[in-house]
Amino acid sequence: MSDAPLYLEPRLSAAMTSLLRSGPFLQSLVAALGSPLNVMLPDQIVLNLEVFRSVLRRHQLSGRFFFAHKANRSSALVRRLTTTDAGLDAASIGELQHALGCGFTADKVMATGPKDPEFLWLAARAGAIVHVDGLGELTAAAGFVRTYGLPRLRVLLRLSGCETSGARTLSRTSRFGTSFKALGRLLDTLQYFKDELEPIGVGYHLDTTGLDEKAAALEGCLLAVEELRLRGFRPRAVDVGGGFGVSYLAHAEQWERYTTALTQAVMGARSPMTWGGHGYGLRAENGTLKGALGLYPAFRPVAGAGYLDELLSCPAPRLDRPLGTLLLESLCDLYAEPGRAAVDQCGVTLGTVLEVREAGGGPPMVRLALNSGDIGLEQHGILVDPVLLRRDGTTPATASGRPVGVHLAGNLCLESDLITRRTVFLPALPQPGDLLAFSNTAGYCMDFTATAAQQQPSARRVAVWEEGGSWRWCLDERYWPVLDTGGQRA
Repeated sequence: MSDAPLYLEPRLSAAMTSLLRSGPFLQSLVAALGSPLNVMLPDQIVLNLEVFRSVLRRHQLSGRFFFAHKANRSSALVRRLTTTDAGLDAASIGELQHALGCGFTADKVMATGPKDPEFLWLAARAGAIVHVDGLGELTAAAGFVRTYGLPRLRVLLRLSGCETSGARTLSRTSRFGTSFKALGRLLDTLQYFKDELEPIGVGYHLDTTGLDEKAAALEGCLLAVEELRLRGFRPRAVDVGGGFGVSYLAHAEQWERYTTALTQAVMGARSPMTWGGHGYGLRAENGTLKGALGLYPAFRPVAGAGYLDELLSCPAPRLDRPLGTLLLESLCDLYAEPGRAAVDQCGVTLGTVLEVREAGGGPPMVRLALNSGDIGLEQHGILVDPVLLRRDGTTPATASGRPVGVHLAGNLCLESDLITRRTVFLPALPQPGDLLAFSNTAGYCMDFTATAAQQQPSARRVAVWEEGGSWRWCLDERYWPVLDTGGQRA
């Protein structure tokens, strides 16, 4: 088989394409603020959530979307959302404080995740919606309301372990939520604290993209809503969480070709495609392929709002009718907390090329002024090609030069500090001073694993927007979605 270059071209939005064509602008940002640099596009998150809203309209449903703040810590993204009807999912006291400080009112914030007493107290004191994880949180929340004379607190019950009849579908074990089988105890507690707590609905948390499991959980939540109503409560929402996914690649055939070739390389049928022959979960034993490919599917035919549409169109396991129809008939709003999908195309990470050197007959090693924690690609298996921006701001085209395979290394004194173990093919060999632009890193990639290891600088962050045919910028923490009297962003 030919060892032709294996490209994994990133899917780029119109705004991202325009930004990456503005090489001199990006070079000037890095020259001023250093490498690595995270560049945010706050207007894109508004467009993304509007696509989610269009799914609700298609199914004639009402609902609310809460941005899962843990996906990205940008102030610009959060502040931009305050101008919309979107809410925010805060999974820590720091995220809750950040949301309130950015302009969110507490009625549009949902407190999720494990809650220490301080987090739970602030959520109750501010009047946020509290997505309670179990009986302990429910009791503690009621105690705060009673002790401090707070207004009745809105709560959602997080459930897990829903089981369907017929063809058995059981949600995988989760450390979050309360088993459906223990719902009765939660309802007893709610009745005891009926003056302190207002249960507005139920939801689930599933670490999976499997439609069957999510359909079973959603149907179970609808049954739980009826149990609440039988107890005299008036629930009005079902929360389907997140996990809608993102498709990172522009072409499905490139993903199919790459994964096929990786299998062949592991089996020795073609040249190695990774540093040290890494197989991403695959290995050869006595001529037999073993293991499983441990990669996030970089190309997904259905992702984001399309995945939500597919879930709502899916028939319920027991009732055998579309889940969206059942939600509509139950008079419930749909709540969801997209994280990765909400920030699709909302950010790019820039890294300066420091050194290019030969590596013992293999692909050249390109050392960058950033490290694997600044991008976090390997934690997610999102192996897209970076965009090469020359020092003069130009972007070499593949057709105009000779493609070259390289390995990308970081700035830490660690053998393991590889930006990606995959051999990356670029349209030309990078040179010191060039930039590599890693697109679509806003969702869990640019700061979820970032550290100040070995006292290397962590990435600064800027917000950018198009105005009058050119790109403008400010520091992320200086971004506010307000206009001056001339109609320009202040």
